[in-house]
Amino acid sequence: MLTHIPISPLPPERFREVLGPEYAEVEEAIIRARSLLAGRAIWHINSTAVGGGVAELLHSLLAYARGAGVDVRWSVMAGEARFFEVTKRLHNQLHGLDGGEGGLDSSELAVYRDVADRNAEELAELVRPGDVVYLHDPQTAGLVERMVEAGAIVIWRCHIGGDHPNETMRGAWSLLRPLIEPAHSYVFSRTEYIWEGLDSRKAAVITPSIDAFSPKNEDLPPATVTAILDRIGLTPTNGEPAVFRRLDGTVARVDRRARIEQDGTLPPNVPVLTQVSRWDGLKDPVGVLRGFVEYGGSDEAHLLLVGPVADGVSDDPEGAAVFQAVREARLRLDARARARVHLVSLPMDDIDENAAMVNAIQRRSTVIAQKSLAEGFGLTATEAMWKSRPVVAGAVGGLKEQVVDGLTGRLVDPTDLEAFGRAAG
Repeated sequence: MLTHIPISPLPPERFREVLGPEYAEVEEAIIRARSLLAGRAIWHINSTAVGGGVAELLHSLLAYARGAGVDVRWSVMAGEARFFEVTKRLHNQLHGLDGGEGGLDSSELAVYRDVADRNAEELAELVRPGDVVYLHDPQTAGLVERMVEAGAIVIWRCHIGGDHPNETMRGAWSLLRPLIEPAHSYVFSRTEYIWEGLDSRKAAVITPSIDAFSPKNEDLPPATVTAILDRIGLTPTNGEPAVFRRLDGTVARVDRRARIEQDGTLPPNVPVLTQVSRWDGLKDPVGVLRGFVEYGGSDEAHLLLVGPVADGVSDDPEGAAVFQAVREARLRLDARARARVHLVSLPMDDIDENAAMVNAIQRRSTVIAQKSLAEGFGLTATEAMWKSRPVVAGAVGGLKEQVVDGLTGRLVDPTDLEAFGRAAG
């Protein structure tokens, strides 16, 4: 059932050049962690190893923890398609959106509990008393009680939430709260996401972060950006090798091509608006397309809507349907507008290669969009700013804590397509 993800150690020392004298605090923390966690395994459990922010965070952070001498481990839950349909609904409800479907019925709850129980029993065979178990997001809530029984220190980590609690959110809380209450601690990404009715003494806030040294964020020379875009099929090929550096520091090459729906390749030197996200209704890619076409100010600008191949993210059953909706919206455009819209689906076979593709696309962009209707945190905004690109983002969730309106970008009402289009154009 569980899939165990290999973790190669990375040296935390590489952050010395970024942090300067403040790196001394990191060194002190490493020494304390080695002493406190000696003999313990630190487990992280989530629902996918590829696609989405949680998986990306774990790939980097666990590698640095292992490089610091801590025994960190990462396992991914397994479940049938029906389980992920149920947990996707819970995910949306924790953002305050129910899609008109209401709460879960008894058969759906039975599916959730069955998958959770099977994964929990398998994990309990591996966990030892005193180990620390981090359980990420609603998919894992059903494992909390069994891990506590196994003698582990259990931390439930919630990466999602909404700015203003409504009845949909409260309904999801009521369902999940009894499952997570036995945990020793709860960690949320924002203070606003801490649930009503939880013991506030057990709650903490830790904001997510990007890895400046990952293939997604490392500096890329313009020639490398061009070579990668050529290789994936977004621009005309010139045959140059698309070389990048993997997370572990080794040199690699982009070989795979993207699946791209476009009438022609991206012209050189034109302004480019890009949104990179899952094919998820909460990211509103159809709204991005409409705002760009109907209210964007430049007839020369091009739009790149970029995401994983629709079947490449195991815990997101809505991806294919959302991508098809975007595809149909693009096909309905007149020929001139359609020629300026590119749908880019990136392969997920090699996560470092995928990250290098995203890096090149972001660096080719003039403006980065993240027009989410709801957003847990949305680190694409920080990725863009790390690359000195302005951001136009929905004024929701963690995006409000990253973008300084009028300075590093614009925050807009994500339901106002005209405001978005004019800000992005």
